[in-house]
Amino acid sequence: MSITRLWLVGCGNMGGAMLRRWIETGVIAGRDVDVVNRGDRVLPEGVRQARELPEGPLPDMVMLGMKPQQLTEIARDHAARISDVPVLVSILAGVEEATLAGRFSAGAIVRAMPNLPVGIGKGVVGLHSDSASGAVRDEMADLMAPLGLVEWVPEARLFDAVTAMAGSGPGFLYRFIDALADAGAALGLPADQAQRLAVATVEGAGLMAAASEDSPAALADKVASKGGSTREGLNVLDAGEALKSLLRETLAAAERRNAEMAAAAR
Repeated sequence: MSITRLWLVGCGNMGGAMLRRWIETGVIAGRDVDVVNRGDRVLPEGVRQARELPEGPLPDMVMLGMKPQQLTEIARDHAARISDVPVLVSILAGVEEATLAGRFSAGAIVRAMPNLPVGIGKGVVGLHSDSASGAVRDEMADLMAPLGLVEWVPEARLFDAVTAMAGSGPGFLYRFIDALADAGAALGLPADQAQRLAVATVEGAGLMAAASEDSPAALADKVASKGGSTREGLNVLDAGEALKSLLRETLAAAERRNAEMAAAAR
C-alpha cells in the first residue's frame, strides 16, 4: 500500500499545518487531496475543497481533522461515503478507536496526535492503533516522518497522556515564553526586546537539549555554577518541586479533559 490520495474531513489549523508540510516535502501532491470544510480556507495550490466529498473511488486514506464535538454530525453526513476506506486517521483529541470504529468502517483506524510545530517539520506525532497491520504502521510512520518526531504509543490508555504532554505542550511552552519575557520586562527591559530574548533563549536551549547526550536536568546543572545567579533562580523553581508540581497539575488537567471528550464521544 502506498498513500498518495488523501481526503481530509475538516482542515483547520492542525490539519492545515500537516497538509502544507506533506505537500512542501513532496510526500503528497496537492492535486491528489480533497478537503471537506464548512467554509473555504486558504489551502496549498492544487488542493480541492468543497462541502461534500468527491465522487469516484475511495482514496488511500481519510483523515478526520474536525473538532471532536463534531464527530456525530460528521459520521451522519460522511460515514457511508468513506465506508471501507483502507486507512482512517483521526487527529481528534480524546476520541477512542472503539468509538471511531462504531461510526466508521475502515480497513484500519489509526489515532494520531500531532502538535503545531509539525508545520515546520519540528513537531511530535503520537500514533496508536489496535487494528493496523505492520504494513500500515510502517506506512503511517513514513507518512508522518516529515512532520517531526514520530512515536508509536503501545497502549491506548497512555494516548491521553501523550496528547496532554506533546499535543498540548506547545501551548504550555508559549505561556512559559510569555512569562519569561514578562519577567524580563519587570526587570526593566523593553517589552519587545524581552520577548525577542525569551524566544531566542528557548529556541537555542531546546536545540541544544535535542543535540546533547546530557539530560535536560544535567544541562540545567551545567548552566548553574555553585553560588551563581542561575543557581539562585533554580533554587526558586526547585523549592518544594514548585515547577514540577505545576506542570504535573497542568498535564493532569489536560488529560482529564481528554477523558471527558472521550466519554462525550462514545
